[in-house]
Amino acid sequence: MSETNDEGATAAVPGAAHEGEDVLIILPVRNLVLFPGVVAPVAINREKTVAGAQEAVRTERKVGFLLQRDPDNDDPLPPDLYGTGTVAGILRYVTAPDGTHHLVVQGERRFRVLDFQTGMPFNVARVEYLPSQPATGPDTEARVLHLKRLAQEALSLLPTAPAELGGALAAMDQPEQLADLIASFLDVKPADKQQLLETLDIRTRLERVATLLAHRIEVMKLTKHIQERTRESIDERQKEMLLREQMKQIQRELGDDGDDDSGIAELREQIAQAGMPDETRAQVEKELRRLERMPEQGAEHGMLRTYLELVAALPWAKLDEEHIEIDRARAILEHDHFGLGKIKKRILEYLAVRKLNPQGRSPILCFVGPPGVGKTSLGQSIARATGLKFQRVSLGGTHDEAEIRGHRRTYVGALPGNVIQAIRKAGTRNPVLMLDEIDKLGRSFQGDPAAALLEVLDPEQNSTFRDNYLAVPFDLSKVLFIATANQLDTIPGPLRDRMEIIELTGYTEEEKVEIAKRYLVRRQLEANGLAGAGSQPGQVEVTEEALRRVARDYTREAGVRNLEREIGALMRNAAVKIASGAVERIRIDADDVPAILGAPRFENETAMRTSVPGVATGLAWTPVGGDILFIEATRTPGTGRLILTGQLGDVMKESAQAAVSLVKTRAEQLGFDAALFEKSDLHVHVPAGAIPKDGPSAGTAMYTALASLLTGRCVRSDLAMTGEISLRGLVLPIGGVKEKTVAAARAGIRTVLLPSRNRKDLDDVPARARERLTFHFVDHVDEVVELALAAVGTERDEALRETGSAPREPDGEARREPAEEAWASGARH
Repeated sequence: MSETNDEGATAAVPGAAHEGEDVLIILPVRNLVLFPGVVAPVAINREKTVAGAQEAVRTERKVGFLLQRDPDNDDPLPPDLYGTGTVAGILRYVTAPDGTHHLVVQGERRFRVLDFQTGMPFNVARVEYLPSQPATGPDTEARVLHLKRLAQEALSLLPTAPAELGGALAAMDQPEQLADLIASFLDVKPADKQQLLETLDIRTRLERVATLLAHRIEVMKLTKHIQERTRESIDERQKEMLLREQMKQIQRELGDDGDDDSGIAELREQIAQAGMPDETRAQVEKELRRLERMPEQGAEHGMLRTYLELVAALPWAKLDEEHIEIDRARAILEHDHFGLGKIKKRILEYLAVRKLNPQGRSPILCFVGPPGVGKTSLGQSIARATGLKFQRVSLGGTHDEAEIRGHRRTYVGALPGNVIQAIRKAGTRNPVLMLDEIDKLGRSFQGDPAAALLEVLDPEQNSTFRDNYLAVPFDLSKVLFIATANQLDTIPGPLRDRMEIIELTGYTEEEKVEIAKRYLVRRQLEANGLAGAGSQPGQVEVTEEALRRVARDYTREAGVRNLEREIGALMRNAAVKIASGAVERIRIDADDVPAILGAPRFENETAMRTSVPGVATGLAWTPVGGDILFIEATRTPGTGRLILTGQLGDVMKESAQAAVSLVKTRAEQLGFDAALFEKSDLHVHVPAGAIPKDGPSAGTAMYTALASLLTGRCVRSDLAMTGEISLRGLVLPIGGVKEKTVAAARAGIRTVLLPSRNRKDLDDVPARARERLTFHFVDHVDEVVELALAAVGTERDEALRETGSAPREPDGEARREPAEEAWASGARH
């Protein structure tokens, strides 16, 4: 029987046996139509079906099988069942170990449901039995012979059909039994079989069975034809493979080695000379033998050959000799980079240890700093100092683990990971390999690249690094890994633990000018075709004052990338004049810069911003270096609310609330009436409003801005501060001192207030920044107020404190300081 079956129904209560032979236990089934005279297995597992079957076995009663209209219905009701079914006797009942119940039943005759009985634990129906309608005559006999012929033809197309089935069909002379038996074996939909079951006229039933069987025969013929064509194609390929192998044998006998045509011999020679470990070589030679047996037209031939060529090209045993001379390395670092004294010192220590202990496990350096401060060029300098080849792997935006470990060869277009590809390009097993932008690794459903890098950067594991594409270990222990990052926060802890962090801060204005003089001007002269031939000077001269003006007024960054772009703009302007023949040489001075680059993009607005009470200058840390920010506070009539604007984060909002509470508690010391809080609203704003800001280090600046507003005393224009505050007035330590102080020096600040517990961090501040700044270390907000707020007593301060406006000239207009004039005229950052 080709159908799958199941399920359960309901049966009569124990007393139903006395209701007459026209009452049956009904078992609904899915996808099974039982015909009279057919023996079939039935699996049941629904509770009502099992109960009905068990009652029938116990009382030795017949059961009726009805097909469900919807096979997905787990609890069919009487309307969900067809009305015509087959009465069957249960020959065997078996319960399997998994709890399912199996029946072996034999169909006996058709019935039609009159109505279903209620109030019973299983389905019971009153039925009428449908008598068979015998048919004789030549017409019926012809249909029987036609159906037998079709059945024999169908059996001939089924090689797995039992031999006795054909004999049984040939010996069967009852038209009704023949139609039912063949119908039960037909591979058609259950609904079509149900239609045959409901067809009582024997001639019509024979005709429908013959039509369905003829359709199945056509389908089987087409299927057999397709299989024969497929087999012929496979046989043809096997024949071609055999002939090619015979041709190779003939060529070998004639002394004409056919391997030369396909490059197998050359590939074998490359593998032999690659210096692979024994385990790897055995695996590769096994793949090579498989390639030899594979026809060139085979689906895997190209993939396997590409794999073997790549494996043979890897530098398994090639190591470049390191030439480390400390004096030469120091000269290279001084030539390539200006400043960075502590960084150069650490690199020289690194190279010295590597020279004295070449077999030791050197730490993996990670240069962390803002863009444009020279992280990548430091790696190139290390490669020059060691005499090793340099390769760079960009990790920014990598979100697929396969970019590190490689793809498995089962995938179309599979490639090794970026690490193996970089080593192949270097042609040596000990290059300087820079992992650039390691802090910008992504993560997706395709895996975690940062986790894959753990094995690459672990000296205990990377000697047996296994790339998915190679599928054999490769030794990375001799590779000199160097990483770069802009910030540490996004690097996972386990990965950061495998690296030694070396931080690079931004450059001061003097350092930028010196870098421009030494490197950037010369590079842009060459890039724009303005460099002199040989030892002759270039065709464009840029004065030091011009470079200083570009650095101060047209760039505000930690690195020097924008500075180089602006210098390039100067060179392009000069190139137009020289190319047109107007001049032969050009000298660019500070006064020429605005005419070429336009109006200054940045101005020193510190004095302008702090010329009125309620404005303080703070210092902030960003992923691209330090920066200054202004805290502005104002007071309006209200009910004591605190308004915070400027896209402040939760931590910064809490700092503002703490500053307000602290100012309220110190109203008497500061000299103002605390009652004004009840009738005033305080508004604290941090420009620029489109940039999100967060962190605790603006606490002192917020307190100072509020103290300045409420006392009417201006904050010193040349002073900036950073530090967290507590409700007791303590100034707590913060991070990023080096970046913040460099930003203060770059912005023209002269005095910086720092928490006393950050005194130790002053050693990390560049010497040039320390020379330009005066540092005051404070423990309490009272010290901050004393140092930051201007003295009270001038006419201007008294007027601001008493009336909230500046004193007026005799003509009635308020007198403005120069900085206020600039603010009033619309000057902006």
